[in-house]
Amino acid sequence: MERLSGLDATFLYLETPEQMMHVCSVFVLDPSTIPGGYEFGRFRDAIDVAVSDIPQFTQKVRKVPLEIAHPVWVHDSHFDINRHVHRVALPGAGGYDELMELCGHFASLPVNRRHPLWEMWAIEGYKDVGRGADRVSDDEARDKLVVFMKMHHATVDGASGASIISHMCSLEPDAQSVAAMMGEGHGKARDEQEPSDLEIFGRGVVASVLRPFGLTRIVQPSIDVVVKTVERAVRGTAMAPPFIAPRTPFNNNITGQRTIALNDMLLSDFKEIRRLSGATVNDIVLTVAGGALRHYLADHGELPDTPLLANVPVSVREESRRSEGMNKVSALFARLGTDVEDPWERLTQMEEANRNAKEHQKAIPADALQDWAEFAPPRTFGLAMRAYSALRISERGPVVHNLVISNVPGPQMPLYFMGAKIDALYPLGPIFHGAGLNITVLSNNGIVHVGIIACPEGIPDPERLVDYFPAELAKLKAEAEKLA
Repeated sequence: MERLSGLDATFLYLETPEQMMHVCSVFVLDPSTIPGGYEFGRFRDAIDVAVSDIPQFTQKVRKVPLEIAHPVWVHDSHFDINRHVHRVALPGAGGYDELMELCGHFASLPVNRRHPLWEMWAIEGYKDVGRGADRVSDDEARDKLVVFMKMHHATVDGASGASIISHMCSLEPDAQSVAAMMGEGHGKARDEQEPSDLEIFGRGVVASVLRPFGLTRIVQPSIDVVVKTVERAVRGTAMAPPFIAPRTPFNNNITGQRTIALNDMLLSDFKEIRRLSGATVNDIVLTVAGGALRHYLADHGELPDTPLLANVPVSVREESRRSEGMNKVSALFARLGTDVEDPWERLTQMEEANRNAKEHQKAIPADALQDWAEFAPPRTFGLAMRAYSALRISERGPVVHNLVISNVPGPQMPLYFMGAKIDALYPLGPIFHGAGLNITVLSNNGIVHVGIIACPEGIPDPERLVDYFPAELAKLKAEAEKLA
């Protein structure tokens, strides 16, 4: 039994029927590489073995009686892979549009909290005809297997999620997983007994009694951070503050429905722009995203005069002093330059602003967010979140930030998932009331995969937005080559 960290638990408290806190992934797989061929039963059984010693897949959440402390992770003594891995076939032509409709439906379903907080669908019958210049005829389309997976954010952040996926994969179709090759074990055997309510309550009492003593050690560092932030603001070297974002169609209350769109770019183009400009890959990602959002909003007559503000999650896993907790993240706020038409000028501004923002973010203790989250009261926090949703405060107050953008580095080598070669891997993060758009970028084996998830009331046509990404990258690369 292990208590959830305050930050992990906060993702549970933030959840409402409309604001679901799971993260998703779309795997496009080549089933022809599976030794012996693809058969769902064997595929499901292989996943069963792969997740058997990974706690995020075999533990479930138990509330503390009277909610006097954060919930605990306990081993699911009745774990059944059939509750988590499902099979479905694409309807109709089985193309991209049908796949996105089905994935959007799965993303709109909450995770069942009575069991470990993950689900997976093997989607059969996908005809990969490509998109844009890479499109082929239906006769030339390759049959692919798609896996749609979702895990609650209480169990993973971006970095740990990418690590878990890597450890479930192998470097060859018939090889052991990366974790097995490295001799790593993640968890305990499946015959571990679940604790009683009395034991959970007793430990909860101890945790609640000790909690106030932790407050004294974080107050002074937090005061120091505020003072230094004010000093940076005076010097003009602070990161962009929240609550200054302009309002857009996707900055209102969200519903429980989700739309999804995916696209690809070449990592070599990012590296070439980095070589010519000196900017980081993350600077380039944000610049391209800013250009795509600028054109999308202009198409709809909704482009604001001031730049959009993005919340950019930053992993602090290497700097963190905490051994417990699944989520180890901080946040960086970045203006996206949507008020700047020229992509090179936007990149120049982004590079300077991000340099200041990174220095500012690094000056904040790595565990600051995790430390303060420990004091989130379970019952009060959940009620407050539901009141926030019901009163539609996100539509009346200032916009905290417009969207979330994550850039997750992935392995730069071919990987195989249960023997099937991974052709593409698209991550999808959660969306929030007041910020109904999430853009997540992951690089894998020379390709930059872009996943967009949104509420259809704010972004009814996400495919138009995601199609601007390769076009914006091409424009930025052309400007870099011209000016270098």
